[in-house]
Amino acid sequence: MMKKTFRQLIQEKEFIITWELVPGRGSWEDTHRNVLKLADQAAIGKKVHAVSLTENPGGKTGIQPEVIGREIAELGMESIIHITCKDKNRSQLESHLYALERLKLNNLLVISGDYATESILGCPKPVFDIDSTHLLKLITEMNSGIEFSTPRGKTRIKPSNFFPGAAVSPFKATEAEQMLQYSKLKKKIENGAQYIITQIGYDARKYHELLLYVNTMKWKVPLIGNIFMVDYPAARIMNKNNIPGCVVTDKLLAQLEQENQSCDKGIAVRMERAAKLFAVLKGMGYQGVHLGGLNVTYEQIEYVISRGEELLPNWKEYVSEFDYPQDQGFYIFEKNNETGLNQEKMSDSPENAQKKTDINYKISRGFHKLFFVPGKKFFPVMQKLSSRLEGRKLEKYFHGIERISKEFMYNCQDCGDCALTDVAYVCPMGDCPKNQRNGPCEGSYYGWCEVYPGKRQCVWVKAYQRLKNYHEEKQLNSYPVSPYNWKLQHTSSWINYYTGKDHSAERLGIQRGNTKEQSK
Repeated sequence: MMKKTFRQLIQEKEFIITWELVPGRGSWEDTHRNVLKLADQAAIGKKVHAVSLTENPGGKTGIQPEVIGREIAELGMESIIHITCKDKNRSQLESHLYALERLKLNNLLVISGDYATESILGCPKPVFDIDSTHLLKLITEMNSGIEFSTPRGKTRIKPSNFFPGAAVSPFKATEAEQMLQYSKLKKKIENGAQYIITQIGYDARKYHELLLYVNTMKWKVPLIGNIFMVDYPAARIMNKNNIPGCVVTDKLLAQLEQENQSCDKGIAVRMERAAKLFAVLKGMGYQGVHLGGLNVTYEQIEYVISRGEELLPNWKEYVSEFDYPQDQGFYIFEKNNETGLNQEKMSDSPENAQKKTDINYKISRGFHKLFFVPGKKFFPVMQKLSSRLEGRKLEKYFHGIERISKEFMYNCQDCGDCALTDVAYVCPMGDCPKNQRNGPCEGSYYGWCEVYPGKRQCVWVKAYQRLKNYHEEKQLNSYPVSPYNWKLQHTSSWINYYTGKDHSAERLGIQRGNTKEQSK
């Protein structure tokens, strides 16, 4: 009987076990030989369904995962190739995908990627030309067969066979961050994510919250829970948020420090904890687990799996051992004191703590209602004016006025394809280091930007708080925002908006060159 593929197992709703391996730097290093050895053991042991290969995790340089993935395929083991947006523009990502299809490496984990931190020649320039939702859409279109124009007419590329997944963090401490994670998850699912792997965390209620939220929203997507066998040195780094998105609370860190004093440095306790979390996740309804950890052996992986299955019938007894809430942490659902998990009833959203008047945003809202709502107030006048100015000498003066005012108010980058109206008048190009136009990345911590912790607020958190003051927070991130059009750089975004050249045109029904009044 032919072995079922990773895709088939997920689609047939069987329980999935994946194992994350990190190939590391260099071409012929011991780390690569070790990854191949572990993958070979997993192939022989038949307990793991696929190994997951990271792409430059933590922003540190490493070998491209598909090279190791191809060698692993020859061992009889499937791999999941991580593909990120941080180092390649959309053209290079498309080329990369063609290569992966050619190599028959079709299982993908699509993520934004960690901000670059090091290189031999100094800190590299991050790219983030598109985000994970855009990349998922590209993959979905490639699976249908991309059509493009040539001098001889239309040509269609043969459909690819990718099986893409995405990631989400249920371990956010604030309301804004958590709700935005889930609104972006919706976009990932709509753009083709076939399975979801969680970020690293150890709070059973948060794992359960994700499951409840997905079921409440009726999103038909398999959830795979991340079980990272964290040791004390790694936990210290995560506790300081130096590995963005991975959450280790002070309570867990203190526990790990005590365990680290034992003769085996806490290995036995660590394996037992992982086995119990395995049982809890499978018991509560996850369709799989994603195992990981530093210097983990295949024998330890087998132990976690077999011991987890052994503990499964009593999984509810172990929920209390994963009680690691974040300080003043936000939960969407009310707590069930009997089970230690959640009720199916959503909690009342707390009042926004930020009540101070945001003059910049109040002015922006006023001007938006006057000038930027299609068919209302001064929109028709501005549309006619823009059509007349376009391509004429006066356009540069009009553009100059726009640029000066927006630089002062919004740290404008003169994109020409403005997303201010999509993010409550916070610029995702000027104020977000990753240029996220469809929701936040997973690296924020207590509302702070991953790249500038304690110094710069996440732009999406700021936007959420602005809108919540007007009870409009559910409007944020409610529609997809197209990638930035670089052809419009250093042109007037106002003219581009009113004449239907920017990303807003299709959604708002603004037709190219139309000077008639539009309906909202």
